Amino acid sequence: MYLLVGSKKALLIDTGDVADPNQMPLAKTVMSLVPGEASAKIPLLVVHTHRHLDHRAGDGQFAQLANVQVVGFDIDSVRRYYNFSDWPSGLAQIDLGDRLVEVMPTPGHNETEVSFYDRNAGIFFSGDFLLPGRLLIEDASADVASAERVAAFVKDRPISYILGGHIELNSDGHPFAWGSHYHPHEHVLQMTKDDLLALPAILRSFNGFYTVRGNVIMMNSIRILVAEAMLAGVVLAVIVWMLIRYFRRRRRVRSALPKTQG
Repeated sequence: MYLLVGSKKALLIDTGDVADPNQMPLAKTVMSLVPGEASAKIPLLVVHTHRHLDHRAGDGQFAQLANVQVVGFDIDSVRRYYNFSDWPSGLAQIDLGDRLVEVMPTPGHNETEVSFYDRNAGIFFSGDFLLPGRLLIEDASADVASAERVAAFVKDRPISYILGGHIELNSDGHPFAWGSHYHPHEHVLQMTKDDLLALPAILRSFNGFYTVRGNVIMMNSIRILVAEAMLAGVVLAVIVWMLIRYFRRRRRVRSALPKTQG
């Protein structure tokens, strides 16, 4: 989650994976950082990199707050708010007051994915489109097209950091276990402009299931699950077939034995 503050408005990118304010008082923390006193605070705009629950579970904490607008996470709401009439092409702007943030569609991980570029700080917020971890790809062709657009966009722009939505690698580039809450020797969050410029070629090498290129781990979890389910089905069918053969053989052997005379 990232909070950007301008002179007239603040912008929160994603609300995380925890809805309960008792476990994670996100809204309380964010509002304490937004300039101004009580009702005089500058407006807050809450947006998402994409619709997956781990990036929007905290939305409800902001629902009833004054001077706060939460942008919808479904594709129609995203396109309508940013006025993307030719999705996934186009570029939108959010003026925070002396701080301009540019927004561009980057579907591939998810159809609703957008990325943000903070002109003032030179930071590109890439969500789950690019991060130090597993790149879960729903639509490979859309992901490649997004990477090509982004590479062209950042080519002649200053980039201080690329900041994604997760860290899933250790400092040696090896992934942590799924759902792990313990990340010793964690990989640094920030990535570089070169990482982003190299992404189109890396994504083009994706085989559609699971591909590793250096520190980049690309996978389509749905296809992997389907393949595993099919493999499990084949194994089960073989086991059933072998059991049927075994019991038929036993039946034949028994029927071939001479009957005992009483």
